[in-house]
Amino acid sequence: MNEKMQAIIDTKVESGTVAMWWLGQMGLIVKSASTMIAIDYYATPMPTRQVAPPIPADELTGVDAFLGTHNHIDHIDHPAWRIWANTHPEAKFVFPRAHERSISNDKIADSNAIGLNAGESVQIGDMTIHAIAASHEFLDKDKETGLFPHLQYIIECNGIRIHHAGDTVRYEGMMPAIKAFGTIDVELIPINGRDARRLRRNCIGNMTYQEAADLAGDVEPKLVIPGHWDMFADNSADPTLFKEYIETKYKERLTCRIPKVLEKIVVKA
Repeated sequence: MNEKMQAIIDTKVESGTVAMWWLGQMGLIVKSASTMIAIDYYATPMPTRQVAPPIPADELTGVDAFLGTHNHIDHIDHPAWRIWANTHPEAKFVFPRAHERSISNDKIADSNAIGLNAGESVQIGDMTIHAIAASHEFLDKDKETGLFPHLQYIIECNGIRIHHAGDTVRYEGMMPAIKAFGTIDVELIPINGRDARRLRRNCIGNMTYQEAADLAGDVEPKLVIPGHWDMFADNSADPTLFKEYIETKYKERLTCRIPKVLEKIVVKA
């Protein structure tokens, strides 16, 4: 087994805690005493990447559910999902229901494919996954179906809440949706921003690092982690600016941690 994967498998998670490992970009493994999920893991090697996949897709093991926030390869990695559908025949695959047709090409068993829309939830082992709409520069809600193509997830487990913001900007109604779940213990939030240059080449954007910091300031998680800053040279950000802004503007209220790939983070209730 891959040495890095073995270290995750060997990690014993005590009751009342969860362990997390950042995988680059918005990728995250979350493990409890009995359940392990992988969110937005971009595992396919490509020449545009600045960071190699920390664990090859075919060496990932022991995952109970794979979550994708939206249908971009660095969030729903279809080549990797097709591998995992084969190597993890019992695992669930959770995604925005708006992308059900494209997911069907990944050879995932119908019983394992779980499409969600904003306001819906699913239980995976001892974790509950709640979906919130995300606005990846635009909300893009389908007027006929009411489906959102981009989601955020709140993961609840043993009294701990993790907010994985996916790719989003702030929009009206987003804060009440997050606040409805109570105290957030950890928030992984994109900081890469957006601009006309990127939009012209169909690279839709997210919050700037200042906007992300201000969102965290309103959510008040116990720990905030910047994401979406390392993968692509033309769509990145400096996480130290985010951390400095947090520590200047919200120094009495927030703790910020710049993650390192596959560094274990233990969260206690």
